[in-house]
Amino acid sequence: MPIQLTPIIHKSLVHGYTWEVIDEQLLAEHIARVALGQARHVAKILLNIGAALPVPIDDAWAAAVKMLTVPPGTDPWHRDGWMFQVMSWLSAYKAGPDSLINTPQMIFAQKGFDGIQLDFDAMGNISAVVIFEDKATDNPRATIRDDVWPEFEEYESGGDANVLVAEVTGLLEKRQGIDVDDVVRRVIWKDARHFRVSITVGDTHTTDSGRGRLFKDYDTKVPGDVKRRRGETFYVNDLRAWMDSIAGKVLSHIAALKAAHV
Repeated sequence: MPIQLTPIIHKSLVHGYTWEVIDEQLLAEHIARVALGQARHVAKILLNIGAALPVPIDDAWAAAVKMLTVPPGTDPWHRDGWMFQVMSWLSAYKAGPDSLINTPQMIFAQKGFDGIQLDFDAMGNISAVVIFEDKATDNPRATIRDDVWPEFEEYESGGDANVLVAEVTGLLEKRQGIDVDDVVRRVIWKDARHFRVSITVGDTHTTDSGRGRLFKDYDTKVPGDVKRRRGETFYVNDLRAWMDSIAGKVLSHIAALKAAHV
């Protein structure tokens, strides 16, 4: 696993993890596989399930390279945001190996949830439907205040409930031996909605007090027990330069995989 998680909790405001990338090359290899449409293969690696190496089909090589390449004169925000979503997905698997987690979106800036995770109790009932918001940004507090909190308030009020049920149903269909309709019918949606914001931070928000400022008002936007409010942070000193470096490693790995299959 290329990302190390360290648990954090800030009183009754938020709980979650800080992330540290301990193996950039392995991270790049996982991102490359996801870009090639092979997230299922990466999930098997994370769960220690042996599987034969998949071979990309048709023009998957070119499509993956396009995803990771920023055209001249354009900003890297969509590419960086997508790579951060993959990091979020990897971290979610690390923290919840028994959960069901949807795979990263393959279309930049696609409408919908950044991620959905289903947790289960001992009886097989859904104990939490965790809604992800993933943000790679140089302005973490403003992004949380102006972008994330309004989204969470909308979801908390029941907005996009039809989309959420559809996502949950699709995830449940991946689990064998259950009555999907019955499981969905027994969900107490108001209690089950949990939230997880993952965001890049600089020096300002790496301490306990800094995280308190970063996640200020979380408990008023998502009231109730702290278990409903997850916050994940990834410290990076120069976000765009770091993302450029990782993207370069991803592209090199894609080229190596392609060469090996020629």
